[in-house]
Amino acid sequence: MNRLKDSLKDFTNHLRVERNLAANTIDSYNIDLNRYISYLDSLSIQHPDKIDIRHVIQFIRELHDIPLAPRSISRNLSAIRMYHRFMVNEGYTDTDVTENIDLPKLPARLPKVLEIHEMEAILNVINTETDLGKRDRAMLELLYACGLRISELLDLRISNIYINHGWLRIFGKGSKERVVPMGAEARDWVKHYLTYVRYTLAQKSLKSEDYIFLNARGKPLSRMGVWKIIQQYIQAAKISKKVSPHTFRHSFATHLLEGGADLRAVQEMLGHSDISTTQIYTHLDREYLKEVHKTFHPRERRHS
Repeated sequence: MNRLKDSLKDFTNHLRVERNLAANTIDSYNIDLNRYISYLDSLSIQHPDKIDIRHVIQFIRELHDIPLAPRSISRNLSAIRMYHRFMVNEGYTDTDVTENIDLPKLPARLPKVLEIHEMEAILNVINTETDLGKRDRAMLELLYACGLRISELLDLRISNIYINHGWLRIFGKGSKERVVPMGAEARDWVKHYLTYVRYTLAQKSLKSEDYIFLNARGKPLSRMGVWKIIQQYIQAAKISKKVSPHTFRHSFATHLLEGGADLRAVQEMLGHSDISTTQIYTHLDREYLKEVHKTFHPRERRHS
């Protein structure tokens, strides 16, 4: 019997009936707290008496390490504090483990995260009537859909992509391998690029090998090349934030988590190092990862 899930139902009713909070606010609390309870469940904690301050701090740190936007981390901690106070007041437990908790110290400068509408603006401003526009749309859709590091994007080979199944095989830091769902939107653009554009670019150089993304001279794209491409579209979309390729990775994680995706699934897709260093990060079924991606990624909800 999961006592935490029972208390969350009562807490939701408390917010609705006694606090008279707006439905959207209640939904946000539920998203954050369901993820928190799922995290505790992965530690085999199902009763509030089994929670101590270390569990709460570690959960918040993991949100930070992904990294979730600072505003979202603060909202998560606020929800957790309110939830623990409620459990004490209602007799679910005698101790509020969050009473003296402080938010873990964060770096002074965290990377910017794009809002969903800003991401849409960047993608939609690309002129896909040109070959390079088709390449850029495929590349940025993939960067956002899969939460790739820039090095992982540039190292992608045709042999790493399973276009009909919608998967990418990624070799991340330390050559650790992971498999990530592409999603329908990115898959369609990448398939279009591979079918109609890449062959033409590859004919211009003997150095194209089987790298997926090539520059106008047929050579593999460089970090600076991708950075310049992104800046071009940031300006065209009138986005004032400083945006780098890594901003797409942070936005990927933030948008999935804020939509309600499970922390473990997002960490698996990101190739987060903690997954391989502790037993509580078990390998997740690939079809489950695909379902999480399809359900919670903003670009996928367009197809539902």
